[in-house]
Amino acid sequence: MIRRSRFAELVERQLDLFEREQAELLDECATLERAFAAATRESSEERYGQLSECLEDATEALEDLRDFYAASLEEEAAREYRRAFARAARRRLPQLSPAQDDH
Repeated sequence: MIRRSRFAELVERQLDLFEREQAELLDECATLERAFAAATRESSEERYGQLSECLEDATEALEDLRDFYAASLEEEAAREYRRAFARAARRRLPQLSPAQDDH
């Protein structure tokens, strides 16, 4: 039997909020990803740089959300929360892979 984390519902709500509040940034990243995929050899390096920067900004915003809440918890609970957050973020926002940091 798989045990659901006590933070699972909270994390899902946080990710819902993140996706709503950061919709413009996430849309920009998706647009840049499509531009990179369609880029010519000559423009691919520039497109990749733009995409990487956008993904880094989105990842940082996601990590800020995670870290702000984790700071309010005791050490063991914060570890459990970060693990639950990492699992959910990996599933919902795989392009933001640095957010998988479980600490």
